[in-house]
Amino acid sequence: MAYAVPRARADEVAEDIATASSIRRYEERLIKDPASLAFAPLADLYRKAGRPREAAQLCRDGLARFPAYGTARLILAKSLVDDGDSEGALVEVQRILEGSPADAPAHRLAAELHRRAGRFAEALSHLRQAVTLDPADRESRMMIEVLDVGGSGTGEASGLRRLLAEDTFVTLTFGGICLAQGLVDEAAQIFVRILRRDPANAVARERLDAALRMKTQRRKGP
Repeated sequence: MAYAVPRARADEVAEDIATASSIRRYEERLIKDPASLAFAPLADLYRKAGRPREAAQLCRDGLARFPAYGTARLILAKSLVDDGDSEGALVEVQRILEGSPADAPAHRLAAELHRRAGRFAEALSHLRQAVTLDPADRESRMMIEVLDVGGSGTGEASGLRRLLAEDTFVTLTFGGICLAQGLVDEAAQIFVRILRRDPANAVARERLDAALRMKTQRRKGP
């Protein structure tokens, strides 16, 4: 008796096959011409295939030949993030921005790294730079709305800030209740306020990440 493969699983298998095929092509190209720029897309494919250390080493080798190749350095930074080295990734992003201050993707990654470390002022600065450079960047605008607690927002956002201004509501318990009820904006604001007071609060950081994932998914739709 034959069993149908679930559509989602079939899509994953097809994507894995396509990735493996692309990896082989770029590996062959790099073998033929070791001095080519093919190391960067190959490293990105390694990273996406769950091989961040190989990706990082490939980028480092390539950047030794092309130190000004910003795309490769950004891939290196993302590979370091995937391998758990956020501070090393931030060093690479800062190197990109020193040479190319108008690099919007680098600002976005810098914002994410600062946010994860609880440095919200730095994260907001990079997010605002990203939006200035790319006005169509809805993701960064969303993050600004979430992180700018006590900012100068208007409308629904400022009303939400007034509602959560009382410290009575700023607890992990209340934030968890909001998250469980699908009140993503309220939950995110609570966890941000907790992390402003206590950047090392791992539970608040994890729940903020969960709230942001839910908020992003809602914007993208089903």
